[in-house]
Amino acid sequence: MLFDDSYKTINKPSEAIFRDKGSKFIAYAYPIRSDEEIKPIINALRTEHAKARHFCYAYRLTTDRSVFRVNDDGEPSGTAGRPILNCLLSEDVTYILVVVVRYFGGTLLGVPGLINAYKTATIEALQNAEKITKTINDVYEVYFDYLQMNDVMKLIKDEGLEVIEQKFDINCIIKFEIRKAQLNQVLAKFDKIENIKLKYLETL
Repeated sequence: MLFDDSYKTINKPSEAIFRDKGSKFIAYAYPIRSDEEIKPIINALRTEHAKARHFCYAYRLTTDRSVFRVNDDGEPSGTAGRPILNCLLSEDVTYILVVVVRYFGGTLLGVPGLINAYKTATIEALQNAEKITKTINDVYEVYFDYLQMNDVMKLIKDEGLEVIEQKFDINCIIKFEIRKAQLNQVLAKFDKIENIKLKYLETL
């Protein structure tokens, strides 16, 4: 295989609390699919923790280690978002958002103290999460008429493709996922079926 088409993420949200000198750091880890999910999550946390001082976060959305976003939300630069991100990189998890909510306890922790607090809270939240391995899949739709049904269904079954939705009528449509590693061989087999049309939709 020329590239790795699988990645590690978490299957459901988890959290952890770290305390230092009266300050409380609550780390929330979420599996996410796109950056459109970030704002609603942070807004919900701001509502839930109305008295908290900072909402710092980091997230990754691809298998590319150079693609990420960090936010220190008013903490000294590099003391919050970056330590959170470093935990995501060292655990090698992606499609994940970690937000650390900080309640200030009245005592300044200094730069090393802050880095340690954001890092420790994140590590614990990730340890509390269940890690899973997922594959990078392309989503396609195949359009065909009823006569090709058997050929199309047999190919989908033989290749173990996951059907997302299907509509059978005079004109039939099946929406399905192909794992990146199988993409070329599956598309080549579809090419051999006459009178069908394939359309690429997105990569998951």
